[in-house]
Formats: sequence, C-alpha cells, structure tokens
Amino acid sequence: MDGQGQGGPVLRPRRLAANLWKLGLTALIAAVALMPIYITFIVSLKGQTDLSSHWVPPKVLSLANYLWAIEIGRIFSAFLNTTVITGFSVAAVVLLSSMAAYPLARNATRLNAAVSTFILSILMVPALSLLVPLYVLLLRVHGVSTYWGIVLVHVTFNLPVSVFLYMNFIRALPRDLDEAALIDGCSIYTIFSRIILPLLRPVTVSVIIFAGVAVWNDYQFSLYFLQKPAIRVITLMISSFFAVSGTDYHIAAAAAVMAIIPITVIYVFLQRRFVKGILDSAIK
Repeated sequence: MDGQGQGGPVLRPRRLAANLWKLGLTALIAAVALMPIYITFIVSLKGQTDLSSHWVPPKVLSLANYLWAIEIGRIFSAFLNTTVITGFSVAAVVLLSSMAAYPLARNATRLNAAVSTFILSILMVPALSLLVPLYVLLLRVHGVSTYWGIVLVHVTFNLPVSVFLYMNFIRALPRDLDEAALIDGCSIYTIFSRIILPLLRPVTVSVIIFAGVAVWNDYQFSLYFLQKPAIRVITLMISSFFAVSGTDYHIAAAAAVMAIIPITVIYVFLQRRFVKGILDSAIK
C-alpha cells in the first residue's frame, strides 16, 4: 500500500506533463487551421481604405463589404444555385450509393468483389484528368451550364467513397435481419427500405457531410461546366472579385465568410453522428 501511495503522486506529474504536451500540440494545430479563417474575417470587416496588416483587427468595424457582396456579387442568387446543386447531388449520392452497397456487401461473389475493387480503383484517378472527356460528353448531350449536368458530374465523383463507407457499415449488420424478413415474406426492396436503410443513419450523416462539403466548395468543375452567369455558384461568385483589372480582397473576404457559415452550421449540428459514422465504417 505504501508503494502504491508513493507511486501515485509520482505518476500524476508525468500524466499531467503528457496531457499538457497533447493539449499544446492540439492548440497549435487548431491555431494553424483557424488562421486563414481569422484573416478572412478580419479583412472582411475592414474598409476599402484600410491598408493596415491583415493580422490587426480594424479600428472601425465596417459591414460595407458584406453589403457590396450582396449587391454587386448577387450572393443570394449564387447561394440558391449552390443549394440546389448541393441538395440534388447529395440526395442522389445517398440513394445510389446505399442501394449499390447493399448487394455488394451482402453477396460475396467474385463479380461483386471485382465491382468493389473497380469502385475503389476510381478513387485513384485524378478528377482533373477526366475534365476534357467529361466536357466533350456534356457538350454533346447539352449538359453544359445546366443543373442536371453539374449534378451528374458531382454524383459520379462522390459515389466511390460513399459506396465504400456504406459497404463497410452494412457488412457489420447481422444477416439474421435479412433472413427473418425473408421468412416473413418481405421482398429485397422492402428489407432494404424498411430494415437496412433506417440502420444506416450514422454513416448516412457522414456521406451527407463528405458529399455536401465537396459539392458546396467545388470550383474546378463549376468553372468549366457552369458558364452562364445565371447559374453561377458561390465559389465562382467569390472568384469574380479576383480579376485581371483589379482585385477586391475585402468584398471577396466578406463573400467567403458568408459562404462558410451554412456548411459550418450543418457540420456543428451533425458532428456527433458524423464522427460515429466514420468510426463505425472504419472499425466494422
């Protein structure tokens, strides 16, 4: 008992030192990650004539940049276009990837193994390497500068990782659920829609966040496939303030801050389920 009593106080400073080291490293990583957001927010509150350092907060707060972003950049129209494209893309990704993952996870055949390997191999292909054939294809089917064209592109590139997450999660679900439902006379579609799909909520949240952030922040595909000003998304609207004739960092920063808010709010509300879905998909 004396040895344990003497060892206890000795171990506590060591644990405290280890925890402080971890907290310090975490704080450093968080500071580096939040640094661009801090600078963007500070610049968005400065006036056009304020030439002080971007690190220094403004002496007089100004919301004129936000008003200019709304009036000149038509940010609400860009928000609407981005929301429509993101909503349809995420809905299609969730529906198609979950339906594709169910038979791939439940039926262990050589064909399904080959299909799974092919789906994962698509993740190794750089998206920009397919830009030219994609543009030619959409141009031939009149899909350039259309909602359905850009949605189709986003769904295509977000399906592989979504199918992978769903497959790992479904494989951990007991097969007894399917067998009991089959004995009760349920069809495969009924089993999937009424039994399996409700159990996929944690991983579905992860898929929604992954696909939603990717589509919301997309710039490379939107730049080439959305050429009409009427269908411009939020990333293209922000880039419009960086022109050859002149660059307006203040208005661009204000527009960027407003673009960050919606996706950040959604992540905050779904954070717990997002982490749970990622851990379950990785462990299971």
